[in-house]
Amino acid sequence: MQHTILVVDDEKDIVDSIERQFRKKYKLLKTTSGIEALRLLQKEPIHLILSDQRMPEMTGVQLFERAQKIQPDAIRILLTGYSDVESVIAAINNGQIYRYITKPWDPTDLQVIVQRALDTYDLKTELKEKNIKLEEALKELRTLDQAKSHFMILIGHELKTPLTTMSSFLDLLKEEKIAPEAQKYIHRISQGSDRLKEIVFDVLDLMGAETGQMKVKKELQPLGPVIDKVLEEFSDLLEKKNLKVLKPEKSIKAFFDDRIISKVLQKIIHNGIKFSPEKSTLKITSESEDQNVEISVTNSGPELSSSKIEHILKPFNIDEDIMNHSQGMGLGLAVTQSLLKRHGSMLSLKSNSKNTTVGFSLQTNSQ
Repeated sequence: MQHTILVVDDEKDIVDSIERQFRKKYKLLKTTSGIEALRLLQKEPIHLILSDQRMPEMTGVQLFERAQKIQPDAIRILLTGYSDVESVIAAINNGQIYRYITKPWDPTDLQVIVQRALDTYDLKTELKEKNIKLEEALKELRTLDQAKSHFMILIGHELKTPLTTMSSFLDLLKEEKIAPEAQKYIHRISQGSDRLKEIVFDVLDLMGAETGQMKVKKELQPLGPVIDKVLEEFSDLLEKKNLKVLKPEKSIKAFFDDRIISKVLQKIIHNGIKFSPEKSTLKITSESEDQNVEISVTNSGPELSSSKIEHILKPFNIDEDIMNHSQGMGLGLAVTQSLLKRHGSMLSLKSNSKNTTVGFSLQTNSQ
């Protein structure tokens, strides 16, 4: 691309000398009038403006102020004498010029300054174009992300209907007298149905929390009954692994949405039970700290590195085996994190050579 330079000086000899120096490399527009310079700026793109400071119709600074509104990207260089230092300072402070050159100048220095100025123009133009492309790409990504969320929600809702039908007929089949072999098949189908139902509800919870569609209604209520209810749900699993449970002796009150925090505790406690060695201890704590309640679940097990912890919290990972259990969609703690963020809290996960602790905090006031 050939650059266009506008030269403005009320002394024609100076304008002509600059033209002679640069005409072979650049397109030169020249004028001895500030008014005419503004007209030229209105007509075609200008990449660089070289203007004298002292001119009869308007000063170089005044020209730049008006030129900035017409072509703000054009690089501006002021030609001035030593006695115009105050004007130069004013121009620099107002961000109107790239450089100033004192008269008389060295032609070689002027050539270097002009080349650097045009390089700056090209760089700014390139960055501007890339920013536009990045904004377009970001907009497209947001659209795709929104479409993905809507799709996941739609699929989730559509899957709930056939799942309900399957569950209903499975319950009816369980009441019938069926051969032991067939009962085994029904049991396996029921397990698959329950797993699919869990995935569907996890996806709906994740999408609802991430998109803000999930409503949050906080009320002051005790945590104890919520913890007891969740532990009761996992009583068979606790008994199967022969786990000892240490839970808070005192039920502390906090402001929380019962439905959301129940799901969070279900995920965290189930996670703790799943990765606890047999005949070990699962510790649940709730401690007051300033205006918060810190809730945590600690289980014994191998230490998790910081990279593994970061990986675990990402949804839909396919390498969940890093926590020594069967592969899955990696939704558990990721759903928990999203639910807590929607609730105004955040999941914490700490691990050492002896145990792993997963926790979060709730407020004890309504703020």
